[in-house]
Amino acid sequence: MPIAIIDDQPLHYVDQGSGPVVLLGHSYLWDQQMWAPQIAALSQKYRVIVPELWGHGDSGPLPAQTHSLGDLARQALALLDHLGVAKVNLVGLSVGGMWGAPLALLAPERVNSLVLMDTYLGAEPEATKKAYFALLSEIEQAGEISGKVLDTIVPIFFRPGIDPNSALYKDLRHSLRVLPPDRLRNSIVPLGCLIFDRKGALEGLSRLNPNRTLVMCGDEDQPRPPAEAQEMADLIGCKLIWIPKAGHISSRENPDFVNEALLRFLEEHA
Repeated sequence: MPIAIIDDQPLHYVDQGSGPVVLLGHSYLWDQQMWAPQIAALSQKYRVIVPELWGHGDSGPLPAQTHSLGDLARQALALLDHLGVAKVNLVGLSVGGMWGAPLALLAPERVNSLVLMDTYLGAEPEATKKAYFALLSEIEQAGEISGKVLDTIVPIFFRPGIDPNSALYKDLRHSLRVLPPDRLRNSIVPLGCLIFDRKGALEGLSRLNPNRTLVMCGDEDQPRPPAEAQEMADLIGCKLIWIPKAGHISSRENPDFVNEALLRFLEEHA
């Protein structure tokens, strides 16, 4: 199991395939499985690296030195240094984009191309921030994600009307239900607070290379509505692709469309 010690904690990552490097950043409350269809498709032509967020998958606890999305970007760079990787094509979905764009701005010489999926570099709107913090407080106090909280959280990730008996829905619900109290309190909750209390960083987007940046968004994304994707694409001046029949985790809800779009973009830019 590939592990790198970053900020004194074990960071687990997937490293599969060979060729130009594609670094995939996954969503909060998911793990490498969020990218399973993309790992399978992209690793035929590329070296695909997928770090798992702290407290997620097989990664260790959130390091004490982690206070911002910039720290997540710095830690991802430390992983690349550990692996001897000079340059990547970065694809970040949700929080993966929230640290992916700062990484591209912090070390532009390390990022060959950038795809921002179902993400937003602005501050969290106050109403949703308040709602998320209430849920995080409830999880911290209970030491578990209760059935009632799961009924609120799980549907957010998918397009409206998803079948709650589908494997995708049931697998996510089960993975969250069995998270142990120490992982929730020491990693999941504080990381969630860090994400949802982020400072807006939209002003930096104009410094990204519009010819090597792509914004993609599920056309039925609920937590990151398409208007946010449009705003970012306009600020960057880059192409925007709508992913049909997909919510927030578009990589799993419409994997064939996402794979085709990524392969086409990488063919031109990797």
